[in-house]
Amino acid sequence: MLYSLGRGVLVPLSHVLYRPTIEGKENVPRQGGVILASNHLSFIDSIAIPLVSPRRVRFLAKEEYWTGAGAKGLLQKGFFTAIGMVPVNRHSATAAQESLDKGLEVLRAGDAFGIYPEGTRSRDGRLYRGRTGVAWLALNAQVPVVPVGLIGTQHIQPVGASVPKLAKVTVRFGTPIGVEAYQGMPAGRARRQLTDDVMDAIAGLTGQERVDAYNEVPAGAAED
Repeated sequence: MLYSLGRGVLVPLSHVLYRPTIEGKENVPRQGGVILASNHLSFIDSIAIPLVSPRRVRFLAKEEYWTGAGAKGLLQKGFFTAIGMVPVNRHSATAAQESLDKGLEVLRAGDAFGIYPEGTRSRDGRLYRGRTGVAWLALNAQVPVVPVGLIGTQHIQPVGASVPKLAKVTVRFGTPIGVEAYQGMPAGRARRQLTDDVMDAIAGLTGQERVDAYNEVPAGAAED
C-alpha cells in the first residue's frame, strides 16, 4: 500500500517538474523476473528509473536508510520503502555476495531488479567496464536483461550536492538480452561475454565514452 501511495504521488510530481523523455518502455517485459541494467551517473538514478519504469523495479540501498531516528528517520524509511528499495548491509565481509543473493530472491519472485554493472557512479561521465554480477544474476535466475541508458541525471544531483536541481533527463530502455545464447559456454566466459554485451548495449543508448577499466570509488569519497 505504501508503495502504491508513494508512486501515486511521486510519479506525476516528477513528470511535472522534470518532464523526462522516456523511450522504449515497450521493451520492459510486463511480467516475470527481469534485470534492468543501467549506467550510473547520480544518486538520483535509483529513484529516476522506478518512477519512469512501466513496472515496479527493486534496487538495493544501504540499510542505514531504514534505521534513522526521529521524524527524519521515519520519512527516510517511508520514502525508500515507497519506491521499492531493498535494504542491504554494505559493511558485511560478504556484502557483495549477499547483495547478489538478495537480487536473486527478487528475480525468483518474478519481480524486476535494477543493477548498475559499473558498480558505482561515474564521476567523469564516462562508461566503465561492467562487473559480471549482472550476468551471474541473469544466468542463475534465467531471466533477460534490459539495458537502460540514463542521460542528464548527473545534473539533477551532482556529486556533493544535497538538494536536487531541475535538469533535462532522458531514460532509454533497450532491447532485452536473453540468456539463451550463453548456454553451453564455460561459466566464466558466459558471464564476461553477457556483461560485455550489456555494456555495449548501454553505450549504444547513451553515447558515452567508454573506459576499458573498472570504476573505483575515489579515496575518501562516499560509495553509492
